[in-house]
Amino acid sequence: MTDKRPIGVFDSGIGGLTVLREIWEAVPQEGTVYFGDNSRTPYGTKSRSTVIKYSLQNMKFLESKDVKMIVVACNTASAYAYEELKKRAKVPVVEVVTPGADVACRATKNGKIGIIATKATVSTGVYKAAVEKRAAELGLENIEIFQQACPLFVSLAEEGWWNTEVARLTAEEYLKPLKEAHVDTLVMACTHYPLLSKVIQEVMGEDVVLINTGEATAKVVKELLAKEGTASESLESPVREFYTSDEPALFEQVATPFLGAGLPSGTKHFTTDRYEVTV
Repeated sequence: MTDKRPIGVFDSGIGGLTVLREIWEAVPQEGTVYFGDNSRTPYGTKSRSTVIKYSLQNMKFLESKDVKMIVVACNTASAYAYEELKKRAKVPVVEVVTPGADVACRATKNGKIGIIATKATVSTGVYKAAVEKRAAELGLENIEIFQQACPLFVSLAEEGWWNTEVARLTAEEYLKPLKEAHVDTLVMACTHYPLLSKVIQEVMGEDVVLINTGEATAKVVKELLAKEGTASESLESPVREFYTSDEPALFEQVATPFLGAGLPSGTKHFTTDRYEVTV
């Protein structure tokens, strides 16, 4: 049996494309519907109730596209809204926090793990808690966790300023405490941050392992499709749809250098604030 329905993915902007690309790599036969809420980005500076509201609206839109799974490709939304989404969604929901925590714990050699994220994700402590929980499950002792909010990284990613002097100077300022702490593993706990990975790696040094939560999340998606028996076995080219709550041309202009292969294309405008939700 084959389930040709697409996988729904949403983020506050273009950052979730780092997760989307990994999903394409892991399950290339699956169709996808991506929604970037660019008109309301960033989520990392919003209140918990606002992020939950936005996330529920995004969920309703993706469900209207008859998706078979929803991937929350945003760490802030995962931190604030995952439980509510899981409770209300008609399909399985995958978040990006737990998979990243697992990979980080398996990667560290000296037990010093850095976490860079938005202010919202740092303030919730959800990633720190996830790493501590996974470390305990793996029997790891003497784990030290160092968190650093890097809010300007989102703006730099959205502007397409991925490998510029401005990005480098910003990274040097943000990452200085983590370098001084001698972390050997750094979790990019915001899906926008892998767009700046070249600069982040250069500032941190080649000996530091960067954790892209998208890779770990894509693995979870593949496993869940197999478990649920909803994987597509179609030999046809998968449908890949893109929507943004802002200007489609601007979305494609910034995203195309990252995705390549003429994607995204045919992006349509849609605003999910038309959906009424209670928080």
